[in-house]
Amino acid sequence: ILAQDSRATFPRTPQTAMDQVIVVGGGLAGYSAAHTVLENGGRVLLIDKMPFSGGNSVKATSGINGAGTSSQRAKGIQDSPEIFEQDSLRGGATRPDLVKVLTHESGPAIEWLKGFDLDLSLLARLGGHSQPRTHRGGEKFPGMTITYALIEKLEEVEESSDRAKILQKTSVTKLIAGPDGSVAGVEYKTEDGKEGKAYGPVILATGGFGADFTPNSILQTHRPDLAHLPTTNGEHCTG
Repeated sequence: ILAQDSRATFPRTPQTAMDQVIVVGGGLAGYSAAHTVLENGGRVLLIDKMPFSGGNSVKATSGINGAGTSSQRAKGIQDSPEIFEQDSLRGGATRPDLVKVLTHESGPAIEWLKGFDLDLSLLARLGGHSQPRTHRGGEKFPGMTITYALIEKLEEVEESSDRAKILQKTSVTKLIAGPDGSVAGVEYKTEDGKEGKAYGPVILATGGFGADFTPNSILQTHRPDLAHLPTTNGEHCTG
């Protein structure tokens, strides 16, 4: 399936590719998904259209929120997913189902990240929170530190085995549908024009589209009233 790369050892046909999961997007969400695939015994192909991975995640300067963590317990902070959930709803969230997932999985997410040798021992109480639950280490840019830790670890797996492959400067152009209509893979195109197909379940972790100002963009289609505004999103944020 990676015809342009003679080093590739991934399955080349739909029939033999089901142990491969394709992740589209190279931010913290994409790399978290990729490592989760590896932890569950699969192989992963991560596709990122940018020359370097990271996405908007590397811009985060405050930290990552989590409730009921070992870092909080070590400092005697009485917090829980339920308190975090209520803080979020009080702040105006309109999807209680998503808020529950966000808040109740936040603590385990922090503990999972610590498995990448990350220091998340410093805590701060930021706006809207009733407890100190924003985790970071001593670094100036925690988002960059956290994201790069996951990137570097996946690169190590790629270099030492056939369980991971990262394609940079490569855009997914189409989702491939199987006989029953379900997604069975992707078509992609590299920056230098080479095209290919990859088969397997697909995880879309492409982030937002706030930096896509092209005439037919999702932004122009659904929120043209916002299209004239500047954005802090990176140029990769095109959906």
